[in-house]
Amino acid sequence: MKRYLIIILCFQCAMVFCQDQQDLEETINEAKRFVATGNEIITEEGNFPKAEGEYRKAIAKNPVDPTAKYNLANAYYNSEKYDEATLRYTEASKVESASKSEKHKAFHNQGNTYMEQKKYKEAVEAYKNALRNNPKDDETRYNLALAKKMLEEEQQQNDQNQDDQDQDKDQNKDQENQDNQDKKEGDDKEDKKGDDGENEEDKKDEEDKGEDKKDEGDEKKEDEGKPKDDQKDQGEDQKDKQEQPQEQKPQQAQGQLSPQQVKSLLEAMNNEEKKVQDKINAKKAQGQKVKTDKDW
Repeated sequence: MKRYLIIILCFQCAMVFCQDQQDLEETINEAKRFVATGNEIITEEGNFPKAEGEYRKAIAKNPVDPTAKYNLANAYYNSEKYDEATLRYTEASKVESASKSEKHKAFHNQGNTYMEQKKYKEAVEAYKNALRNNPKDDETRYNLALAKKMLEEEQQQNDQNQDDQDQDKDQNKDQENQDNQDKKEGDDKEDKKGDDGENEEDKKDEEDKGEDKKDEGDEKKEDEGKPKDDQKDQGEDQKDKQEQPQEQKPQQAQGQLSPQQVKSLLEAMNNEEKKVQDKINAKKAQGQKVKTDKDW
């Protein structure tokens, strides 16, 4: 009895396994049909949105198959949707069931996608991964060399741009320093000009004061000169007074005079009398008024 039960269980398991195997095969085949339909739409119609839908159905049916992901990535690449293409190529290369040939193709096309985006560093790594899976592919090797060359030129250009930027910064800094220096010199000149103006005003004031002092000195000199003239006149008057008594001195002399002395005395007296008379006549002449014409 037990033997029969074991046989029945084994038969049921075999039936279940066969059914699962059939379902799996059917799923795989259905996924392949979605991929084929997508390829046909892209090739004959060029209808990317419709083909994208077929590829997505295939991926949903069989996620472990790299074919649908790889073909969808190619569709994105041809439509210039490079970010989506890169993502799908990465997914295709990571599928465990993918062969080396399939991985090589996924990395190679991923490198092409990076080249279109001018991401040369990423492209170099993608081509290297492709060669690791197929070292004999000359096309991948050529693309790798091209990507390296473009990367080197890009680095040189970046270095040149950096040097230019540094040079521009240095020039701008030098220009800024020069402008600040010029501004400072201009401010110093303005300050100096203001000081010179003040000094000129002070100098002018001093000159005016000097002129005033000079005028005062001249006036003082004139004032001092006048008393000197007066003193001179007084001196002459005093001299006349002194001479007059000396001339009259013979009158005051006592004793016997000689005839010559008497004669000289008489002449002196006559001369003195004449001088007095002349003075009196002169005063009279000055006192007379000059007749003038009558006013109309």
